[in-house]
Amino acid sequence: MKLARLLAEAGHENDGAGEVEVTGFAIDHRRVAPGTIFGAFAGSRVDGEGFIGDAVQAGAVAVVARPEAKVVGARHIADAVPRRAFARLAARFFSPVPATLAAVTGTNGKTSTVELTRQIWRMAGERAASIGTLGVTTPDESVATGLTTPDIVTFLANLSGLAREGVTHVAYEASSHGLDQYRNEGVRPQAVAFTNLSRDHLDYHADMETYFAAKMRLFDEVAADSGTAVVWMDAQPDDWARRAFGHAERRGLNVMTVGEGGSAIRLVSRESGQLGQKLTIEHGGETSTIALPLIGAYQAANALTAAGLALATGTPAAQVWDALGRLQPVRGRLERAAITARGAPVYVDYAHTPDAIGAAIAALRPHVTARLITVLGAGGDRDHGKRAPMGQAAAHGSDLVIVTDDNPRGEDPAAIRGAVLAGAGPGAREIGDRREAIAAAVAEAGEGDIVLIAGKGHEQGQIVGSGPKMRMLPFDDVTVARECAGGDLAA
Repeated sequence: MKLARLLAEAGHENDGAGEVEVTGFAIDHRRVAPGTIFGAFAGSRVDGEGFIGDAVQAGAVAVVARPEAKVVGARHIADAVPRRAFARLAARFFSPVPATLAAVTGTNGKTSTVELTRQIWRMAGERAASIGTLGVTTPDESVATGLTTPDIVTFLANLSGLAREGVTHVAYEASSHGLDQYRNEGVRPQAVAFTNLSRDHLDYHADMETYFAAKMRLFDEVAADSGTAVVWMDAQPDDWARRAFGHAERRGLNVMTVGEGGSAIRLVSRESGQLGQKLTIEHGGETSTIALPLIGAYQAANALTAAGLALATGTPAAQVWDALGRLQPVRGRLERAAITARGAPVYVDYAHTPDAIGAAIAALRPHVTARLITVLGAGGDRDHGKRAPMGQAAAHGSDLVIVTDDNPRGEDPAAIRGAVLAGAGPGAREIGDRREAIAAAVAEAGEGDIVLIAGKGHEQGQIVGSGPKMRMLPFDDVTVARECAGGDLAA
């Protein structure tokens, strides 16, 4: 694509751009090739403006940067918000994209909701994919791992690649970091959803108000003008849910509320079973009963939010309800990893906030006839303030808490454990080595017990150290749980 055309389509003045050919986009100067447009942004650790010269030398034909930046030898596309300008230019280069897009934000439930949305679409006959913490899950169920919200170039390239492969429907996670850094910009999802908000990422955001504001960019700016917002509503919705509803209304979006307090999909009742739950719902004046093959209240919330997104994007209600009865568990989200020799199930969950830990415990509690044993830790170089509340949430709902290491990164693991233990109280055990902690929980579990291993979920490694000394040690909670249980897989 010619630079002049690209600039014109994005609303920039194109004088002097001529017939220069644009071959790609990059935010890493090491990935610049002749014809690339380079994005020079100030990051938390690296200032991209310091690499403008290297990018131009490598062949960049244009640089998107602040007006104050010094650009010599290439077109300077100046913008006070360079990340946004870069994203909007890149979106015109990476085309086509799938026709139907849905995006999910919130503290907990994003990964499950986008993956369950993908499953509903697939069972309705659509060529569907999802993008998020689990990576890119394609219609043939293959997964390429990635970040919750990849950088804007990777995100748009993935969308374009999926479209070329015939994918028509994509659901993706919109994290607060991604929204704040314009990593989802340039495309307009027809349906967006808000799951919930609780303390997380306050090492990045100044406070909860700033955190919520970042989330609400999805409703306020990113969603399509004629789009639909799906908002989870408990019987007594919290202030965040009510405020999200207000953001959607002020933007002029169609609003679908889902949950016990929902009007579009109302959860009338929920009955827990051994391997799932029975949901009675109301939609469009009709009542339906669904045998959801997932356990826990929050899994029901994720599934019904996904159902709302599917309805909002045109999937017939009958097909949505049928698909809900055939959903598969999401990797690392209340995933039953093993059954011990004494018959105790072992579950792995990604819960790493106080609310998420409480929700995972609440999901398992109805299935416990003896004790619930919880293994957890907290990540290093992340929000320190949530550690004690995580321990408190675990202790509140568990009969035994074992505090161990998560991803200590650059911090002292013992200090992190100490903060979690302070919340968990004197009855908690401390076993620093994560494998030993899991082995102890499995050995402790008897008939009627359930073991919950919280924090890492689908992750395949344990991050130790930071900077040049950072190491990724192979570690998979599911694999380790199965090994400790003697290789007994979940039935």
